[in-house]
Amino acid sequence: MRTARRAPLPAPVPGIASALVWGAGQLINRQPGKAAFFFAFFAATVTGELATGRYPTADFSAREDGGFFVKGLWGLVTLGTQPRTMGITGLSEGDNSVVLMANGIIALLVLVLLAVVWVWSVRDAVVYRRRLDAGLPPQRSGEYFRELWQSAFAYIALSPAIVLIVFMSVLPVLFGVLVAFTDYNRDNLPPKNLVSWVGFDNFATLFSVSSWAQTFLGVLAWTVVWALLATATTYAAGFLQAVILASPTVRFPRVWRSIYLLPWAVPAIVSALVFRSMFNGQFGPISSFLVEHGLTDERIYWFTDPSQPNLARAVALLVNLWLGFPFFMALIGGVLTSISPSYYEAARLDGAGAFNRLRHITLPIVHKTVAPLLVLAFVNNFNNFGVIYFLTEGGPDNPDFRFAGSTDLLITWLFKLTLDNRLYNIGAVMSMVIFVIVASFSVWNLRRSTAIREL
Repeated sequence: MRTARRAPLPAPVPGIASALVWGAGQLINRQPGKAAFFFAFFAATVTGELATGRYPTADFSAREDGGFFVKGLWGLVTLGTQPRTMGITGLSEGDNSVVLMANGIIALLVLVLLAVVWVWSVRDAVVYRRRLDAGLPPQRSGEYFRELWQSAFAYIALSPAIVLIVFMSVLPVLFGVLVAFTDYNRDNLPPKNLVSWVGFDNFATLFSVSSWAQTFLGVLAWTVVWALLATATTYAAGFLQAVILASPTVRFPRVWRSIYLLPWAVPAIVSALVFRSMFNGQFGPISSFLVEHGLTDERIYWFTDPSQPNLARAVALLVNLWLGFPFFMALIGGVLTSISPSYYEAARLDGAGAFNRLRHITLPIVHKTVAPLLVLAFVNNFNNFGVIYFLTEGGPDNPDFRFAGSTDLLITWLFKLTLDNRLYNIGAVMSMVIFVIVASFSVWNLRRSTAIREL
């Protein structure tokens, strides 16, 4: 007597089983190898939570009894509930909000990675069941993993690096973003004090409180002007030097190129500190030379005179020009060698002079090649911490600004807010603002790139 054929199992059933217990759907689909693979992640997650916590407990408390994931998420949500007090023997036992936030972010990131495996398990169980219902031949677990290895080898090889990026790059970024929504500052420092979530109060402080808003707008305006002038001057000087050295009338061009590359070869910090000593208003040789030769009646305080902020800005631009033009000189010099001499010969036959050849042939070709790098140079100068901080330290002082000087860029102001004044919450807001500005320019530059458009 023939037995009745069993009705096909609905595809969602194995998916629901794997959603409840990872690998259960694969076991229903008679793939024990895949079931063991996914169940191993499930067992490791549950075992880790149970081993790091105190389960079962009648009077359960996430703070006292929770494991790695439960306590981590509790700490991320609450930032602690038990403050520390100062006693005779020091601080009492309590919660450290910064540590709880960091542990919570780690737990959250681990859960996100495990969620990827969980979704993979559910989707695989549903897809394989649909394959069986369609009449396709069954597939052993070993065959599946061999095909996966061959088809996704690049992703498998990159996965360890992705995991490292998550914890080495994404974690600090998330921590900085979350700090912007707390009251973490010098008046509320862990471990003595607990940090609290304050929502968008820090953003409101920066953009609505007059003193902060004035400082932000003033520093932002100078940062944009600085980035534009620093990029334009270094590009113009590098272009000029490259054109001069490409002239056949210049003897020993390699020697001259080597000499002009020296400012770029010396570390910028060293050069900035040397120029800072040279322009020292009290002891610097430049001020002494001007006074001794009667060019000025008194010493010039280049970086510390509040009544002359543009003087410090001009010197900073001059020093940046010295440090930055060799890069564009070397870059444009390479572009000039790729321009066909036939272009210039045809222009000469048409009666074009040297200036017209430079304007209508050299400059357009160079600009078309170098334009994407000009945007990158602008972004780099926007965040040019070294030249400003080690040369002027943001000075001279500006009485209208809070914790910022007349030459401070957004990045140096951020440094002062965090390390010098311990206003970590406002500094975190500033870092987000800088990221948005820089990311906008970078995305715009990439969208204009031919290589990106061809993808």
